[in-house]
Amino acid sequence: MLARNPAAAYRRVVLDARIEAAGRADLTRICLEEAEAALGAALIALDRCQTPHKVAPDPAQTPHREPLERAQTILLWLARSVAPDHPLGSSLKAFYGGLAGQIAGQFLQADAATLAEIRSDIRDLLVAAG
Repeated sequence: MLARNPAAAYRRVVLDARIEAAGRADLTRICLEEAEAALGAALIALDRCQTPHKVAPDPAQTPHREPLERAQTILLWLARSVAPDHPLGSSLKAFYGGLAGQIAGQFLQADAATLAEIRSDIRDLLVAAG
């Protein structure tokens, strides 16, 4: 994929550099930003698929599936990586896991309003975290 898409290769290099230089709190922020961006990409892909006069592709091969899988994987990783002694640990695990579950429900028949709501929830968390 990276060889065919120079922009994706550049984003990957930038992401890798940010991760290398990040501390624990920064890693969480980076992950949330990446999940939000993946949902944005899924919304764009979904919009393009729903353009009139286009034949709907096989649900397993829909263009919005890859960014949804990326967002779900990130949120599952965040849910599993909450520190055991974090004062909001159980709430964060439930939040991240709940969002991952909602995303899973969008794989076969995505709904733009639901994806936008999930993305907004992530944005709200990023804003609250400062």
